[in-house]
Amino acid sequence: MFQRPLIFGIVNITPDSFSDGGRYFAADAAIAHAKRLAAEGADVIDLGPASSNPDAVPVPAAEEIRRLAPVMEALAGEGIALSVDSFRPETQAFALAHGAAWLNDIRGFAEPSFYPSLAASGARLILMHSIQRDGNADRRETPAGDIVESICRFFEARIAALVAAGIGRERLVLDPGMGFFLGPRPETSFEVLSRLGEIEARFGLPVFVSVSRKSFLRAVTGRAPGEAGAATLAAELLAAERGARFIRTHETRPLADALAVLARFGTAPAG
Repeated sequence: MFQRPLIFGIVNITPDSFSDGGRYFAADAAIAHAKRLAAEGADVIDLGPASSNPDAVPVPAAEEIRRLAPVMEALAGEGIALSVDSFRPETQAFALAHGAAWLNDIRGFAEPSFYPSLAASGARLILMHSIQRDGNADRRETPAGDIVESICRFFEARIAALVAAGIGRERLVLDPGMGFFLGPRPETSFEVLSRLGEIEARFGLPVFVSVSRKSFLRAVTGRAPGEAGAATLAAELLAAERGARFIRTHETRPLADALAVLARFGTAPAG
């Protein structure tokens, strides 16, 4: 039977997001957008206090926290599940102390000194793989060899380290990365997207996918980020059919509607 993925709605509290830079930088705009995404079908709101695209300016933890604080405070009483997208331990600690149920880390939790705090929390942890390993995406080439095997080697090492630190394996979610986090060639992202089932089968852990408005979709269609809705939805439905249990998206209503239709067919995930 088809299992509907949980939907993570993206709220970028940043001035330089590649897709909606500045639209939700003000706290009131971010809060209103988060509520709208939740009403339109998001199960979790993923708050991003810093951009991670290749052209983004690094943001210190203190500024990330400043951006998050009023938004998290306002949403905490709304019963909306919150995820915080940051690789900085100081920001992650703030998020845990202020009700985040999820942490989403593009470095895959690379700071062992923070593992005791993670172990003591109840948050679920989204471990993202990237070829960069450290911080934001850039435009480096994909390493030679089987990319899925490389992704799995990364996950093997990181899962082992987290579990050894007392973090329950059942709390972990695996994100293989997409777009520039896999390299500049669209074919790499499409290959990984088509092989999601291999990753889930290898680890027995749920897979998280974030393809919304990504560069590899725009390269194929020639569309600008704000015009990539149809390409995004097509890739997200492929991810759902290939077994993704979580999908992170900018537009929750189209995805929620499409998943409702897909579920009526009882489609079994491939892979």
